[in-house]
Amino acid sequence: MVVALRYVWPLLLCSPCLLIEIPKEYFSDEGHHVMEPPVITEQSPPRLVVFPTDDISLKCEARGKPEVQFRWMKDGVHFRPSEELGVTVHETPHSGSFTITGNNSFAQRFQGVYRCFASNQLGTAMSHEIQLMAEGAPKWPKEMVKPVEVEERESVVLPCNPPPSAEPLRIYWMNSKILHIKQDERVSMGQNGNLYFANVLISDSHSDYICNAHFPGTRTIIQKEPIDLRVKATNTMIDRKPRLLFPTNSSSHLVALQGQPLVLECIAEGFPTPTIKWLLPSGPMPADRITYQNHNKTLQLLSVGEQDDGEYHCLAENSLGTARHVYYVTVEAAPDWLHKPKSGLYGPGETARLDCQAQGRPQPEITWRINGNRMEELDKDQKYQIHRGALILSNVQPGDTMVTQCEARNRHGHLLANAYIYVVQLPAKILTVDNQTYMGVAGRTAYLLCKAFGAPVPSVQWLDEEGTTVLRDERFFPYANGTLAIRDLQANDTGRYFCQAANDQNNATIVANLQVKEATQITQGPREAIEKKGSRATFTCQASFDPSLRPSLTWRGDGRDLQELGDSDKYFIDDGRLVIDNLEYGDQGNYSCVASTELDEVEARAQLLVVGSPGPVPHVEVSERHLLKHSQVHLSWTPAEDHNAAIEKYDIEFEDKEMAPEKWHSLGKVPGNQTSTTLKLSPYVHYTFRVTAINKYGPGEPSPPSETVVTPEAAPEKNPVDVKGEGNETNNMVITWKPLRWMDWNAPQVQYRVQWRPQGTQGPWQEQTVSDSFLVVTNTSTFEPYEIKVQAVNSQGKGPEPQVTIGYSGEDYPQASPELEKVKALNSTASLVSWKPVALAQVKGHLRGYNVTYWWQDGQRMHGKEHGYGKHVVVPANVTSVALSDLWPYSSYHVEVRAFNGRGAGPASKESFETPEGVPGHPEALHLECQSATSLQLHWKPPLSHNGVLTGYMLSYHPLDAGGEQQLSFPLPDPEMRTHNLTNLSPDLRYRFQLQATTRKGPGEAIVREGGTMNLSGKPDFGNISAMAGENYSVVSWVPKEGQCNFRFRILFKPLGEGKVSSDLQPEYVSYNQSSYTQWNLQPDTYYEIRLLREHTLLGQTNVKTNGTGRVRLPPAGFATEGWFIGFVCAIVLLLLILLILCFIKRSKGGKYSVKDKEDTQVDSEARPMKDETFGEYRSLESDNEEKAFGSSQPSLNGDIKPLGSDDSLADYGGSVDVQFNEDGSFIGQYSGKKEKEAAGGNDSSGATSPINPAVALE
Repeated sequence: MVVALRYVWPLLLCSPCLLIEIPKEYFSDEGHHVMEPPVITEQSPPRLVVFPTDDISLKCEARGKPEVQFRWMKDGVHFRPSEELGVTVHETPHSGSFTITGNNSFAQRFQGVYRCFASNQLGTAMSHEIQLMAEGAPKWPKEMVKPVEVEERESVVLPCNPPPSAEPLRIYWMNSKILHIKQDERVSMGQNGNLYFANVLISDSHSDYICNAHFPGTRTIIQKEPIDLRVKATNTMIDRKPRLLFPTNSSSHLVALQGQPLVLECIAEGFPTPTIKWLLPSGPMPADRITYQNHNKTLQLLSVGEQDDGEYHCLAENSLGTARHVYYVTVEAAPDWLHKPKSGLYGPGETARLDCQAQGRPQPEITWRINGNRMEELDKDQKYQIHRGALILSNVQPGDTMVTQCEARNRHGHLLANAYIYVVQLPAKILTVDNQTYMGVAGRTAYLLCKAFGAPVPSVQWLDEEGTTVLRDERFFPYANGTLAIRDLQANDTGRYFCQAANDQNNATIVANLQVKEATQITQGPREAIEKKGSRATFTCQASFDPSLRPSLTWRGDGRDLQELGDSDKYFIDDGRLVIDNLEYGDQGNYSCVASTELDEVEARAQLLVVGSPGPVPHVEVSERHLLKHSQVHLSWTPAEDHNAAIEKYDIEFEDKEMAPEKWHSLGKVPGNQTSTTLKLSPYVHYTFRVTAINKYGPGEPSPPSETVVTPEAAPEKNPVDVKGEGNETNNMVITWKPLRWMDWNAPQVQYRVQWRPQGTQGPWQEQTVSDSFLVVTNTSTFEPYEIKVQAVNSQGKGPEPQVTIGYSGEDYPQASPELEKVKALNSTASLVSWKPVALAQVKGHLRGYNVTYWWQDGQRMHGKEHGYGKHVVVPANVTSVALSDLWPYSSYHVEVRAFNGRGAGPASKESFETPEGVPGHPEALHLECQSATSLQLHWKPPLSHNGVLTGYMLSYHPLDAGGEQQLSFPLPDPEMRTHNLTNLSPDLRYRFQLQATTRKGPGEAIVREGGTMNLSGKPDFGNISAMAGENYSVVSWVPKEGQCNFRFRILFKPLGEGKVSSDLQPEYVSYNQSSYTQWNLQPDTYYEIRLLREHTLLGQTNVKTNGTGRVRLPPAGFATEGWFIGFVCAIVLLLLILLILCFIKRSKGGKYSVKDKEDTQVDSEARPMKDETFGEYRSLESDNEEKAFGSSQPSLNGDIKPLGSDDSLADYGGSVDVQFNEDGSFIGQYSGKKEKEAAGGNDSSGATSPINPAVALE
């Protein structure tokens, strides 16, 4: 049998010296039974009271081997129950009990003190004393009860004197109608049963005062003869001071038993009726153990202790004096065991010691008996001795077996304890199983068991396989119970060990086998983790195990085993990994990886902290309300949970449910270690507070709202800010200000006292009180300065004295125009416009700046002015020049400059200027076409923007990855040239081609293409050739490969199938870059094979089937299918469309529209002053892309190109703004959301007769 040592080590606690009983397994294989001295198992209580008709049963039961014999003593004399009449002895094993039956008179003669003795050949046990008391039926003695006569207000005592009883009685005073006598402070019953009257009244006269005594033991109630109380009226009633009726003397001594209740009583007489008080001179009464009863006349102290020893004063008081009684209480105690003797087994030669100690007040007397006999009755040559209450026997032998009795007695009771000394002589025997195998773990401790028993106690030693003692190794340690401990196990400790037990009778040996296994180790344990709430925590663990053991790797959280819980995805455990998802604050704690086998267990622990924003503040309290009259309040709160990140601050907010419900305003923040603050509040605000804790992870949930407090009203403490005076008409001034926030009103409503007067005058202020946040002052002069004050007022008074602000009445349009200086050309696309500032007196308002507007013009026509817009630049008032950029080179422009104020713009200064010639834009649409293995043809289109007179082109090219070959460049002087052939190219190289147009200013932007010759292109890649068909046509499509050289090839359609009519479909030549081709004149419902051919090379093929149900006779080809006809029709449609657009434009120019209405509208909108922020960077009102043409180089027929696409959004031009003008040219400030696109045109000529650029026109 194999035993795991981890389950065995608790057996080491057994003691080998004194065994209460012989182990059962000692005789298990021999069938013998050891003898046992007698032991009392059950007995009657020390005091036994019996009543008539009750059977009397005296119990005495004991066990022992051999069988126990019983005898009784009564009042110190032998008593034989079996010989007594009316006594029945219980004839059952282990019992000496008997029962007395009969009436009360028969039981009276068995009263006395009994004791039982139980004996066998090993000794005698003795019971405690049993006092038997037989009580008869209670009877009140016959007596003559005389009437009790007493004068009014005198005291009287009605005696009860019930018959004595062994059990406590219950006394009731009632009348003949079985009604209780009413008791109060004047009339009460004492503990002795007497009825006390502190003073009597005429109403107390009754002839039926009856004392009833209830005997619980006999379940009977008996009555005393009625007492006739007669109260005489008297005219000489005198008040009396108190006098004690019980107790009658001034002091008394009482003995109270520890643990029992103590009852003290004081009953007094007098008139007026006295009251009772209790005093404890040594200190306060123990309120938790004191009760007052019977109208304070009785004091009951529960569970008396030594500390209750002392004086207790009873004080009776009325208006005439006092009476006092002193109880001197002495606390004593019945005997109680301190050390109770215990039975024991001893071997020959040992020393037996039985200790017996008891405590009590007075100190109990200790006496010993042996086998029920007093010590003085025994022979003097006994080898026992008594030392300090202990019975000691030396060198015991089998004949010294005995049962001893120790008695402790004082006047309050006695205790009895039986204890035997059993001397046995038994051969040594090892009770542990022989040849048992133990498994231990390296580095731990192994325990090899060897439980031996015998008398005398056998000695135990352990030997190794060589028969030598193992104790030479200090790692081996023997326990007194025979167990061998081997500490710090090693692999070479594996083997067989022998345990030998021997006494003076024999010796015994067993074998113990030990196997040492490798210790379980955690090679990588979990690590501490700090994770945010809602995230995931992962712990990993790796361990090594002995290969012969069953390994187990589990996880614990705070000592609790963790498991994957069904559908829950909280924990994921797999292969030494623990994953905790969706972390909550309750998940933090210690997580352990437990690696275990059936022999050992190791654990590695790591702590998980879950961090996050703080929890809510649990409670917010408003206190010190008296501060509200000073608009202050004290706010305190309970700290929030910090969730493992220190609270940095608390944010205090408030809500006014009257003025702004559900809107919270911050009152400020306090440090995180602070939990209260005094807040400065605004008058007349309904404050409801809440507090939010904040740590480094953010704010937590706010606290529940506090109770609402209202601050008293007060005069305003602030005045409005941002006071301004500006006119929106020439004869008025609008005074505006930023209204006070409601929390600054300091009252339910607020108004504004507005005062004004012309600046520089000392005359009276004009004023008006309004509720709005503006006031219009009328009938003012144009642009006149005023002093303005705005003051807040409410029902409690005015705000502080306001500051004076300077405002102005309405402005008028500027009366003068700036004086322009000559425009200076900066380069071909930029010019500098300068002017002299306008005299301030002519501005008629605040000079806001200058509006600079310019148009490109062609001859006598300014493009853009017809529709009232052009490019527009706003210049600050302190600047008198502006650089106009993004101009067209080689063009004429018209510029106008106007001064403007808050009312609008004044008259314009006008000037025209020209820009010098520039470099052209890049050529359009450069294409490469393969000619042969060494030649290419280049096709291009001229640039859209000539920016001067074209003088030709510059062509450059060089091979790519050719090892540094130089670039070849040469001019093409003909501006009309559109193609050029390049020869002598390398058939195996790719080239980069760059083409630039030139003017007298030089070459412009280049267009770049890359490509190679036909040889480099190789077999063309058509990608996926697809074909679709109708009834008499088919469309062939392909995807040209990027970078593939363009070339021409043929497409051939050939009908398939029998019976098909061959059609005369000639191969068509198409271009590779064309990507699709449509073949007409096909037969319906016919399969065709489609081939793509280049010379005699097949480039690709596919099949297609036309739709229809049969052969269709094709009409002869007409002019409607010719390409020239289709193009002619398209051209006519296009011309008609252009004519319609031109007519629409002419109508727009010549139609009537209300300029005055637009001007008035714009004046109203512009009447407000312009902000200083208007002056930022100079803003061009046309985009940088405005110069781009439509993508066609077709020359204009008349030199002008009408605008197309005028509905394009302004957003297409980068936010440029168009400015409209009146018919007289005045600026009205309306910005249009439209912009006309430019059209490109040219005559492709190499020269021009005017500086106007013929290639581009702007509308």
